[in-house]
Amino acid sequence: MALPYSANLGFLWTELALPDAVRAAAKAGFDAVELHWPYAVDPSLLKQALTESGLPVLGLNTSKGNVEAGEFGLSALPGREEDARAAIDQALAYATAIGATAIHVMAGKTNAPEARDTFVANLRYAADRAAPAGITILLEPLNLHDVPGYFLHDNATASSIIEEAGRSNIRIMFDCYHVGRSGKSILEEFDAHRQLVGHVQFAAVPDRGEPDAGEVDFASLLPELAARGYAGHFGAEYKPRRTTDEGLGWLAAWR
Repeated sequence: MALPYSANLGFLWTELALPDAVRAAAKAGFDAVELHWPYAVDPSLLKQALTESGLPVLGLNTSKGNVEAGEFGLSALPGREEDARAAIDQALAYATAIGATAIHVMAGKTNAPEARDTFVANLRYAADRAAPAGITILLEPLNLHDVPGYFLHDNATASSIIEEAGRSNIRIMFDCYHVGRSGKSILEEFDAHRQLVGHVQFAAVPDRGEPDAGEVDFASLLPELAARGYAGHFGAEYKPRRTTDEGLGWLAAWR
């Protein structure tokens, strides 16, 4: 059985305008697309490309905040609730305009003692506003090698926060690369948190390149995740070692 693959256009075909990247993903044979921060693009232009291609759009991220100040998300930052909720509202409006089905609410970099309570409150805000539109809220633990100081860096914490938040439309964005880069077993982590996994992403470990190289045999691992109950798309969120098109041999081979 062929697995459904989603192209993450935050990393793939970045030399193209986003609507053209959608068209490139369709031409390459992907089954869906997902986004990072598409806000500079008129959503009507993106919606047109999505309609033309016939590809669903799975999700997008909330704003990183003040990048020049080193911010990488806002929702766990005490004292930034107004900005965090404005970013959530922005993401919901854009997701609704293009038909996206999920939003990754970025926690941000903080070790403040109030960070968890702040994050939970903002997640409840996001989930309550997303629910009428049928939109899922995703949390993604990020490894501390790539994002030092990020508040949410393991799936156990994500699971406990989801339980505390108490909203049925909050799930884990399970990124195999981040799990592997943290030195953990991807299968063990998946099994431990399977009931809360809302989306799966992958990239080579440790260099985050195309998934047909590196320490993890994704050609075997991803079908195993499907066999263990995951029924969604697998998001190709990797950084091409050369050009996107040059590195797509894995997609044809795994089909």
